[in-house]
Amino acid sequence: MSKESAIAQLQRQRELLRLEYQEEKEAYRLHSETMGLARQVTRGNAWYPLRMGRTYYNSINQYCIEVTRMANEEIDHNFEYGKPVVFFKAAAPQGDLKQASGISYFNITGTISYVDGDRMVVAIPEGHTLELQNAQEPVGVQLFFDETSYRTMFDALERVINAKGTRLAYLRDLFYSHQPAQTFTFSAMRFPWLNKSQEHAVNDVLRAKDVRVIHGPPGTGKTTTLVEAINETLMRETQVLVCAQSNTAVDWISEKLVDCGIPVLRIGNPTRVNDKMLSFTYEHRFADHPDYPKLWQVRRTMREMKRKRRESGEHFHQKMDRLKEIAVELEVRINADIFGQVRVIASTLVGAGNKLLDGKKFGTLFIDEAAQALEAACWIPIRRASRVIFAGDHCQLPPTIKSLEAIKGGLGITLMERIVKNKPECVSLLQVQYRMNDEIMQFSSDYFYHGQMQSAPEVAHRLIHEGDTPILWLDTSTINVGPDEQFDFREQFVGETFGRINKGEAQLAVSMLQIYFQRIGKQRVLDDRIDVGIISPYRAQVQYLKRLIKKRPFFKPFAHLISVNTVDGFQGQERDVILISMVRANSAGQIGFLHDLRRMNVAITRARMKLIIVGHVPTLTRHPFYQKLFDYIQSTHDHT
Repeated sequence: MSKESAIAQLQRQRELLRLEYQEEKEAYRLHSETMGLARQVTRGNAWYPLRMGRTYYNSINQYCIEVTRMANEEIDHNFEYGKPVVFFKAAAPQGDLKQASGISYFNITGTISYVDGDRMVVAIPEGHTLELQNAQEPVGVQLFFDETSYRTMFDALERVINAKGTRLAYLRDLFYSHQPAQTFTFSAMRFPWLNKSQEHAVNDVLRAKDVRVIHGPPGTGKTTTLVEAINETLMRETQVLVCAQSNTAVDWISEKLVDCGIPVLRIGNPTRVNDKMLSFTYEHRFADHPDYPKLWQVRRTMREMKRKRRESGEHFHQKMDRLKEIAVELEVRINADIFGQVRVIASTLVGAGNKLLDGKKFGTLFIDEAAQALEAACWIPIRRASRVIFAGDHCQLPPTIKSLEAIKGGLGITLMERIVKNKPECVSLLQVQYRMNDEIMQFSSDYFYHGQMQSAPEVAHRLIHEGDTPILWLDTSTINVGPDEQFDFREQFVGETFGRINKGEAQLAVSMLQIYFQRIGKQRVLDDRIDVGIISPYRAQVQYLKRLIKKRPFFKPFAHLISVNTVDGFQGQERDVILISMVRANSAGQIGFLHDLRRMNVAITRARMKLIIVGHVPTLTRHPFYQKLFDYIQSTHDHT
């Protein structure tokens, strides 16, 4: 492949990203204009009403306001560090959001600098506090269109396209061609605490001069392997950059590194704000630095001077310039200290575009969850590194893309996938899984991983109780319902967004779980903390299932052991029991986005010991994948 074609392909990526950008911007505009406040709130995109808290300057000199959400606490929300938000006011009679009227937006956008549960800190321009605090109607906050992430991705693509004669240009041409990647040669190191495929993977990472992919199917200890590879790399390099697509994934790997005693600096804000992670954030380190009080004093003097400018006399500018110089000097010193004391810099891919990292270069960049990241996002940190290690699984969740045209054009093909395809010799597959009963694992292994996975002996035959069947499909087309239970197993549309829901299936799933718990014995469920994940690909069904569980007194003692979510919500997690409600049931055999088989792979591989699928077999098995899955499950019952 010629150099032109690498650049031509990247230019096409840029066009596809532009389509996605326009689609998302338009969707945001329509949502804001047409979606009622009640829906914005239940979707987790808005908080209303808010209680306004204190205002202050944070350690990095941003003016901040603290807000607390006053209602709907149990609704999961989508607010996280770095996202832009906009404030609005609205009148809602007796707090009824459906009746909300007169929504008007304040002319200020803010950036989230911290979220923890129902409390959020937003950095806003100075001088707007009073209009927020003195508003006549209740104030709310909603997510704003995220222009910055796109700008950072477009900027990264420009740099890659225009790179000439640099390491970045070399990696670009390498990744887009079949030219072999370079490696070092040295004899393998032993890691007795890892299994053979993990040990191979770590050695492969150490030998890679340009690029390596750690392909980690479900439960194969990808994080363990990655942490070991980072640790070994740090024996040879002073500092590495570790990135991932989401804040949650960055937190997860950072915590594991911290547990190994590796000093981490977290750029950006952890999602699960626990004290352990907070102390590794840049803001926290900055505020803890011995020179910080001095810097604080200088900034305060500058603010005072600005306020009393008239009284400052003719030397105002000279004094101000001198103070600015001192402040910059202190900031540079504090930063040099902070960065000098850590071995790992961790951030999201977009976060790697942060000004704090300007001018910094790294020998190695590790990208975790690389199969979920848009290619453009990966190029943001790649320009700072001379070699790249990808870790992830392209047979699990793909990146989220809203524009169908962009998906058709190939925006969903990740850089990791590209390398797996162009350079299969650069891939290290982890083969032993430590999560699932063998029968649960086998179908996924055969269908997605060429039958190369095997179960660790300690999990292969684990069951919740003697004689249990590890995997079960409840076919709603053959269920004989007793006279006292009326289930309707047809899918329905709900709401203006055409969310799909199947009430009968949800009721059956919840009843099934209750029967299963009774069979195990209530006390044992509690003593052994047997945890359950209820998954549905459809958000409307997830909400309905949550309501059903809440309504049944039977489940009250087990509330802390049961979680209900979409497939995406369970990425990277596992449970003893997984129950999947498939929703689709129609005579046309239409299955919508159940066509995305990678999502199904994620759903079925969350289960450790028991997997129950509830679904309408005649609808689903028109697709060959579901026919194979159904046949496989039937065959496991024939053995038992």
